[in-house]
Order: sequence, then structure tokens, then C-alpha cells
Amino acid sequence: MLRIITTNLNGIRSAANKGYFDWLGQQQADIVCLQEIKAHEGDLTAVMRAPHGMQGWFHCAQKKGYSGVGLYSRHVPSDVIIGFGSAEFDPEGRYVEARFDTPSRKFSVISCYFPSGSSSDERQQAKYRFLDEFFPHLQRLRAEREFVLCGDVNIAHQEIDLKNWKSNQKNSGFLPEERAWFTRMLGEIGLVDVYRRLHPEATGEAYTWWSNRGQAWAKNVGWRIDYHVATAAVAETARAASVYKAQRFSDHAPLTIEYDFTI
Repeated sequence: MLRIITTNLNGIRSAANKGYFDWLGQQQADIVCLQEIKAHEGDLTAVMRAPHGMQGWFHCAQKKGYSGVGLYSRHVPSDVIIGFGSAEFDPEGRYVEARFDTPSRKFSVISCYFPSGSSSDERQQAKYRFLDEFFPHLQRLRAEREFVLCGDVNIAHQEIDLKNWKSNQKNSGFLPEERAWFTRMLGEIGLVDVYRRLHPEATGEAYTWWSNRGQAWAKNVGWRIDYHVATAAVAETARAASVYKAQRFSDHAPLTIEYDFTI
């Protein structure tokens, strides 16, 4: 069984102080994908670099205290790719891909952090540019390998993916263009939203992010914006998926999926 966890930490140092790495030590994960670490490699402690027998790789933003992704693996990759070749977005630290290729199979796990457009129209336009650039990258990957893309996509795909969908139709994260992009990614590239494959009708228990405003966490006024998106052959091997909410490490919750798949 291949156990993969994805978590937006909203600051790796903050999450560490809230017990994230203690919790991680009990999870027996094979691969862990992190987003929004908000740190440079020099800021990371030994535990943050290589927790619980896993090795870590990071793509840090040039800007201090911003963005950044990481990936831990218990298995030694055949290769690690940092960045997806974007002149605009690679400096923001948004992509780590670990490859586990064998003579008979090509397979990757990717930790990715899509831009949020909620802070300004300028950032929303940047988000659209990211989506335009990232789509052909996913097409190229799909043409040559199986993969699981994990991360904070900053898009709630369907109405059941957020509590207040009616009042959010003009807000970043649930805009028609963003949702259409997600639909197109699944349909044209042939990818699968793995959590939805296992839990097609889940609502409240599916949410992975809550605003810090208006008691959103206490009232479970959440959004599902953290995903495992996989090629069809890998998605078919998914056996269990869960969102962990017993402790809070950030404004997001960890999403764990188990695959009947051997690296």
C-alpha cells in the first residue's frame, strides 16, 4: 500500500510548533507533499528536512516568507525535478516532482501549490497565466508517465466542494473560468480527482480549508481546495481517503489517500 499525504502548512515553522511533525511520525506515510512552507532551506531544522526516516526536497520562493513546496519520501527517487520550467512561476516556489521510474514503468508524485487570486485582480490574472502554462505541462507528463499530483489547487471544482457556493460564484477559487479549467483538466488530459472517486457525494467531511474569519472552522464553513489528481490507472488503485481534522496545524487539513500501488 502506498500512503500519500498532502498538507498546506501555511508556514512550516508554524505547523511544526503546532505538532505537525509529531503527528506525521504516527502516520506511516510513504510520501508527504507540503505546500506554502514559507521558508528558505536555511530556515529548516533537521526534522523539517528529513522527518522520521524520510528524505526531503524543496522548491523555495525567492521572496522571503512566501509560497514554497516540499516533498518527503521514504523511497529513493530515480530523479527529482524542481520547478516546471516557468519563467514567471518557478521563482515563486510552486513545484517539486519525485520520479520513481523503473525499466517497465514511469511514475511521479508531484507537490504543487497553485496561485491564489483572492488578494487582488492582479494576482487573479497571474493565476490564469499559471493555469494556461500548467495545462500543457500536465499534458506532456500524461503522455509519458503515470503520476499523482498533490497540492493546494486553490479551486473548488463543484458546488458540493464548498459550503457557501451561491455567495462565492464571483470569488476567486470558485469562478466559472477556474472551475471550467479543472473540468477540462480532468476531461481532456484524462485525470481523476481521487478523493471524489472514492467519496462522490461527500460535503462537509471533504473540506480541507477554512477562512480565519467568522468562525468558519467552528461552523465547518469550508472549501475543498486540496487534492490528489492522478492518471486513471493510478486512481483506480486508490482504496481509502480521509481528511484529518482532530488537530489543527494550519488553516488547511491534511488529506491522506492510500493506493494499492507499489513503488
